[in-house]
Amino acid sequence: MASKKRGEVQLQTVINSQNLWDEMLLNKGLTVIDVYQAWCGPCKAMQNLFRKLKTELNEDEILHFAVAEADSVVTLQSFRDKCEPVFLFSLNGKIISMVKGANAPLVNGKIIQLINEEKKIAAGEMVRPQYTEIIFVDSDTEDAAEVQDESAEEHFNIVIIRPDTVHSRKVHEIKTIITKGGFVIEAEDKRRLTEEVVRDFYSKMADEPEFEDFVAFMTSGLSSILVISQENQQAPFEETESETQAEEPSQDYPELEEKVTSEKMKKDYSLQEYLERQQISQFCDVGNSINDNKFIDIFFPDFEKIKGMKLEKILALIRPGLFKENKEDVLGIIENEGFKILMKRQLVLSKEEAQIVCKEYENEHYFENLIENMTSGPSLALVLLGDNGLEHWKDLIGPKSVEEARTRAPESLCAQFAKESLPINQLYGSDSLEAAKKEIQYFFPPQSTLALIKPHVHDENKDDILKIIKEDGFEVTQMKELLLTRELADCIYMTIQTKDFYKDVLEMLAEGPSVIMVLTKWNAVSEWRKLMGPTDPEEARLLSPDSIRAHFGINVLYNAVHGASNIYVAEENIRLLFGELDPENLEEN
Repeated sequence: MASKKRGEVQLQTVINSQNLWDEMLLNKGLTVIDVYQAWCGPCKAMQNLFRKLKTELNEDEILHFAVAEADSVVTLQSFRDKCEPVFLFSLNGKIISMVKGANAPLVNGKIIQLINEEKKIAAGEMVRPQYTEIIFVDSDTEDAAEVQDESAEEHFNIVIIRPDTVHSRKVHEIKTIITKGGFVIEAEDKRRLTEEVVRDFYSKMADEPEFEDFVAFMTSGLSSILVISQENQQAPFEETESETQAEEPSQDYPELEEKVTSEKMKKDYSLQEYLERQQISQFCDVGNSINDNKFIDIFFPDFEKIKGMKLEKILALIRPGLFKENKEDVLGIIENEGFKILMKRQLVLSKEEAQIVCKEYENEHYFENLIENMTSGPSLALVLLGDNGLEHWKDLIGPKSVEEARTRAPESLCAQFAKESLPINQLYGSDSLEAAKKEIQYFFPPQSTLALIKPHVHDENKDDILKIIKEDGFEVTQMKELLLTRELADCIYMTIQTKDFYKDVLEMLAEGPSVIMVLTKWNAVSEWRKLMGPTDPEEARLLSPDSIRAHFGINVLYNAVHGASNIYVAEENIRLLFGELDPENLEEN
């Protein structure tokens, strides 16, 4: 074993040679290493924190503390001649993280997070995360790599907007306030939180007497989840000198300099402070900056892939001639170019619609022939989602005229799919994002329907059903759990009230709360009925094997889900259960 300094036997192992460093890497679990210079010694300000954690966590087998002299360890040569404290985190022999500076809140949170993960892994409750190992190189070499710094890495906060706020349609207002403060919404989603996630995210509240009621509240409806960027973020408000001086260092480690603590706290919690100053913190909760990456992985597993993308929705139109002859070729190119086709609709344009779509050519001599062509057969309207989608689509389809495309952009779709009957581009795209929004709403007018997940469906299967709903392009604009009374059931099932089996339906609904949702999409009523599948799950498994009832239904009564039979019933049910929805502002809904 490595030697110990007198008086520190129970706390930090001393590493002052490469052999002792290599021996330390054999430790099981987490080792927190204070890297120091021989001339200044270890960071004494953090030792009270480490003693406190050693006592409270009581995990001697998986939690170790060490001090390492950079001057004597070859691996640590890149830290020599530095005066700033550095703390490394070694997990089962791999250096996975680093914090520069005596940032006690960050170090404390990191240790607790990693130890809790180790305990869950040992108990079989989670799979070990894939951490990237930090490799140190000589800072004097030309190819010296930057070492990952936990305190300087990209910083993201998870914000959860609570179910009652979502229900009262204040999400858009809160998002507007956040972005006006100079913050960036990197990703967002609406979902019903599971009990496990709520207990984990709000673990600091677990000892409060009303915590169980709070868990029930947070799982009762739809929450809005945001990822907020604070990379290179300046505080969106001015902090006065008196406020800075009022900051008190933590009582747990009073040796820390007040300036270091207050500066780090301001950096880590500026979003929380901003929300409080804007008087909206009671509507939403900011995650612990230490654990936010874990919850980003839970809520947005593809976040690393989409981070930094400028995802834009546009309308695209394949004109009749191209649709008839080369539809599949064009759709293949669209998908190969990275676009996601959110919606598509085959339609024959009226003369008025054709004139709107072709307005840019109204002064051309061939305008009348163009309108005749556009109304002669079906076109295909598409809603496309892509990174920098507007400009990408414009570059892909090329100029508006075939002559210009052949001269300036021979690789464009305009040149590739030119038709002799018309001298114009056979594909249309929105001119701006504002135009795209109006065009999408015109060609794909949103419709809402009422959907219900029945009481017999287990919680894990409810989450699976919600995932299927979102993957099918529905927006879950409202959701709540509710034990349906006879009066509410009569309204939802108004078409079968006179049937003999209706009493069985009422008994089934009385078994527990149902998940009631408003689903929004173009042609939502029929699209939801299609996704549900036939009423009898056995029939669904034969005729519609990918439907929800085929996967989760048991029999005709316990067939997992229900939906409004027509738009009139849908509107009446939504009005009864959720009040009036604003068709002009689905985001508010």
